[in-house]
Amino acid sequence: MTIDRIGSIDPIQPGKKPGQTGRANVSREADSISISSEAQEMAELHRVQKLAAAAAEIRAERVAELREKINDPTYLNDTVLNATANRLINTLFG
Repeated sequence: MTIDRIGSIDPIQPGKKPGQTGRANVSREADSISISSEAQEMAELHRVQKLAAAAAEIRAERVAELREKINDPTYLNDTVLNATANRLINTLFG
């Protein structure tokens, strides 16, 4: 009966000496990546879609109430317009 060797151990070929470690070539350059403008646009679209999905449902009765207020000429005054503008600015750039 003959037993074949298992693995790649061959007594004829020289192997590593004990205590030797393989050293990786160390590069002194820093790693970097670049993201295409298309990928950046897609990421922004994904972020906006997630925000829209997380937003509260539109309440028809509240929308109707606000439409009535806007159509009332006494409602739209400088105080209301300034407060609305400030809220929009804080929401967009806040």
